[in-house]
Amino acid sequence: MGAVLSCLEGICQAIGRVLMGIVNAIGAIIMFIVDGVIAIFDIIIGCLTCQGCRGRGMRRRGRRGHSTV
Repeated sequence: MGAVLSCLEGICQAIGRVLMGIVNAIGAIIMFIVDGVIAIFDIIIGCLTCQGCRGRGMRRRGRRGHSTV
């Protein structure tokens, strides 16, 4: 009798792990999509406020202008 209950318990645990794996995969896909949308909006807002173009150029010039030799 104990073996049957142990087997049923194992089956239930396996089904639970499969369902949690599916939920985690769906959550990861949703987070990937949301992160992509946020990155696109960040790029658009950066271009509209000219932060994308000027900010990168100023950083590059600053690194070239300072030497530690």
